[in-house]
Amino acid sequence: MEGKIRETLTFEVSLENKNQRLDKFLSQSYPELSRNYIKHLIEEGYVKVNGDTVKKPSKKLPAGAVVELNIPQPKELQLKPEPLPLDIIYEDQDIAVIYKPPGLVVHPSPGYESGTLVNALLYHIKDLSSIGGVDRPGIVHRLDKGTAGVMVIAKNDLAHRELSRQFADRITDKRYMALVVPPPRDKHAIIDLPIGRSLSDRKKFSVYSAKTREAKTEYWEKERFEKALSSLLDIKIYTGRTHQIRVHLHSQGMSIWGDTTYGFKKSKLPPRVQPLVELLPKDSFWLVAYRLGFYHPKTKEWLEFVVEPPKEYKEIIQKLRDLSS
Repeated sequence: MEGKIRETLTFEVSLENKNQRLDKFLSQSYPELSRNYIKHLIEEGYVKVNGDTVKKPSKKLPAGAVVELNIPQPKELQLKPEPLPLDIIYEDQDIAVIYKPPGLVVHPSPGYESGTLVNALLYHIKDLSSIGGVDRPGIVHRLDKGTAGVMVIAKNDLAHRELSRQFADRITDKRYMALVVPPPRDKHAIIDLPIGRSLSDRKKFSVYSAKTREAKTEYWEKERFEKALSSLLDIKIYTGRTHQIRVHLHSQGMSIWGDTTYGFKKSKLPPRVQPLVELLPKDSFWLVAYRLGFYHPKTKEWLEFVVEPPKEYKEIIQKLRDLSS
């Protein structure tokens, strides 16, 4: 093990994860890191099981084992343009509006030095703002890796500052769709609970934290699938906290399909519905940022962009409707 340690995380192996491979267990427990990077950390001696260093990614874990993951300080990244597919919805000299597919990481981080949205932006768009830093050119806001949806990209620093102001002042209109289990208790509700990093798990956020920031989410139930114990929600967020929608819904007893970090388990669904979970794309959950509205940073014209859910998501919804008919 070389280099300074940035953070140490510990996880306990539950009965449900008994006999799981070490690399798979850690990649599920800490999805912010890629499985390949976690495998590298294991082989380099950054992981301990019950206090002993383990360098074998395939080691099977017993229930009750305590796994310690040491994350080293990141190396300086060398960003390179990559000819990855990029769905550009709109572009002018100041901004670009793009569709981010599920499973795509927005910006580089340990384990995701390439293959990110930023790598694609550097290839497809000539000019990008620099305010976000060398590893986040053009990035004004972000979506979680597992979330699909519309994003606005700044092509110069003036546009970046103005768009950032609109996000900070809650001028932008951000709407999402989410498929949740179980259905909400109320068909419409406003969740006004502050969010902070979880006290027990550094990879998660929680409404039960010592250091929190204001967060507000509103939802409407658009469609209920009684036989699937699930509902499709329309969601508006007034703030932009990390994992906000996922945390707020979980605080109300709901989990987004596929979001195992915040409580989703296939066993929560009826047996005949469970196979539909496999339709979700890899590393994704059923959450879509389907609409984004903002004032153009230069012309001040109100712009609004709407995207459709991925085809796999629509297929799941159609099968749930067929089941309910």
